[in-house]
Amino acid sequence: MAWLRLFSRTLKPQNPTLPQISSSSPNPNPNFRTIPFSTSFLITKTPKKFKKSRKKPESPRTKSIQHESTQIPNFESLISRDAHFRFLIRSKEFISKQPERILRLDDAGKLYRELGFPRGRFSEFMEDLLDEEKALIDSMEIDRVNRVRKLLMMSKDKRILLSKIHHTRLIFGIPEDFRDRVGKYPDYFRVVTGQDGNRVLELVNWDSNLAVSELERRFMTDEDKAKRAFKFPLKHGKELELEEKDAKKLNQLNTFPLVSPYSDGWKFDVWSLEAEKYRVGIVHEFLSLTLEKRASIHHLVEFKDEFSLTRQTYQMLKKQPTSFYLAGTEMNWSVFLKDGYDENGVLISKDPQVLFNEKLYKYADMQKS
Repeated sequence: MAWLRLFSRTLKPQNPTLPQISSSSPNPNPNFRTIPFSTSFLITKTPKKFKKSRKKPESPRTKSIQHESTQIPNFESLISRDAHFRFLIRSKEFISKQPERILRLDDAGKLYRELGFPRGRFSEFMEDLLDEEKALIDSMEIDRVNRVRKLLMMSKDKRILLSKIHHTRLIFGIPEDFRDRVGKYPDYFRVVTGQDGNRVLELVNWDSNLAVSELERRFMTDEDKAKRAFKFPLKHGKELELEEKDAKKLNQLNTFPLVSPYSDGWKFDVWSLEAEKYRVGIVHEFLSLTLEKRASIHHLVEFKDEFSLTRQTYQMLKKQPTSFYLAGTEMNWSVFLKDGYDENGVLISKDPQVLFNEKLYKYADMQKS
């Protein structure tokens, strides 16, 4: 107990034969300084075995956007299907670009890690399918040209890098060799070289007939349904004491008219209500131009600058559950245009390319008998 003497003035000495030091008597050793008793040296932490284990927050890479109670199974299954057939699409795209659709086995071995090629040539059955797809692509050329024209008309400067169109070509049904085909349409497109040396596709002529969004067409045929598609609640003070019915009317007035994606909406103040309406309209029209009325975050990011989208695009879409459904994880999500699907989550209108892809997936999943 000798260490206690260093921390207390009131403890009695251990040896009773030693003389008591009166509190009123002077300190016999003025160089010795006593300090108050402290318990800072005591262990006060709870042992690990008695601690309650905290559940680690789920990573945005794996955390689903939708709760189980709000998930639309068919939409979620489409995301899984894309992952399942990713190899098939990549390998088909790669080999179909090779001379005579042949890849040397030595080269295939080098690309095994990237694409997993087990063989260096398509089967005769696959060759027939590719010929069928090529004929389909040729027959849909004008439709694809118009989709690209509409993308250019929506863009801020009426110009888009050819590489961006190429990267997103599959969701629009644009052929692999589109960069070579644009030369056939000098009245629509012009290819120029940007300051960074990249090739840029420019719009040559504006077409008023194409500058009509899917939302505007719907508004003309079913105004009530169009008004229920979006919500832009108007912030108002409590002093107005609006009844629920009056508040709905006020919010509905604030919803329309939406800003056309073919207007100069990018000039609005970025945080204004008009600017948000414009961006919602842009995403809606973008999705309506895709084959399956859906796109991933990576597709939207490609056109972030051209369409004046912000980092808050995810939150913006979450506020419009009537028109958009977000699936996947928080870090890798896709957005669906609900109007393109029926109540069971099945695509209403299927482009010929979509029908071909579904047939390809069906054959790819067939097992040998």
